[in-house]
Amino acid sequence: MGGKMKAVVKHHQGYGAQLQMVEIPQINEDEVLIKVKATSICGTDVHIYKWDEWSQSRVKPPYIFGHEFSGEVVQKGNKVTNVEIGDSVSAETHIVCGKCQQCLTGRAHICKHTKIIGVDTQGCFAEYVALPSANLWKNPKEMPFDIASIQEPMGNAVHTVLSGEVIGKTVAIIGCGPIGMMAVGVAKAAGAAQVIAIDLNDYRLNLAKEMGATRIINSNKENPLEVVEFLTGGNGVDVVCEMSGHPVAMNHGFKMVTNGGRVSILSLPLRPVEVDVTNNIVFKGITVQGITGRKMFESWQQVSALIHSGQINTRPIITHHFSLEEFEKGFDLMIEGNCGKVVLQP
Repeated sequence: MGGKMKAVVKHHQGYGAQLQMVEIPQINEDEVLIKVKATSICGTDVHIYKWDEWSQSRVKPPYIFGHEFSGEVVQKGNKVTNVEIGDSVSAETHIVCGKCQQCLTGRAHICKHTKIIGVDTQGCFAEYVALPSANLWKNPKEMPFDIASIQEPMGNAVHTVLSGEVIGKTVAIIGCGPIGMMAVGVAKAAGAAQVIAIDLNDYRLNLAKEMGATRIINSNKENPLEVVEFLTGGNGVDVVCEMSGHPVAMNHGFKMVTNGGRVSILSLPLRPVEVDVTNNIVFKGITVQGITGRKMFESWQQVSALIHSGQINTRPIITHHFSLEEFEKGFDLMIEGNCGKVVLQP
């Protein structure tokens, strides 16, 4: 398949991006060409758009970015057997080697040679994207494309929340960006007794409440440590899911977790964070987990089942839809924080 397509290109080493006409990608025998129906903006994409310290050290413009999407298979290589033309698909965005110790022992999500779609390779902010067939997840035909496009980030939320026991536990979600909102829904669906959502943004806190938070805390208006102490009778929360990346918020998480509790960290602080290891980790006997990506493909199965069964209603999370040409409006909203998930439709 030849010709040109529209794509949002990180065109230079600086702020912003450009809509350009580029070549439709060609596929090899193990790849699939997908017509993108919906693609959502992630916090990682915002880092790249703003050209912050992390993106400066990681990505190499010019290239197409974006990694969350759903679409329809329009062409496949002659060795592809797991999908057919016309299938609705999304994609696991970590391209792994399949040969390292981690991959060979069922831990491909922490492959030492991972490449991320739209970060290390060409991405999906475009009319078409080419991907290895091994990375594809086949969606139910009745699943709307916009909801299908947010399964990848929801997999992060599932992985974070369900990395330990949740039933009957008190869970604090620190940072209510889109993945934090999803984590609220996951914790509630998984049987958490209390789900406490903490952020600075009232718009997003209200969305977290719609997703099932039993208590929301705006840290500019209330002291999270005092509120948590009251809500837990001085015991502290059983589980902290850290989604903010802010040093103060992260330290609040270590202080509010109960002795023997769990802190699961998905966020990516831009700089090293100073933590009182002696008093807030060692003497408390807590478990600290770094969470990266999704378990392949366990998290995808959980996400698809939670959505398909109606255990989680993801519709409140998707607050804005724009055409691909209007991508700047979407990024502006994400930067301001006045949105949930923003979906672009080529």
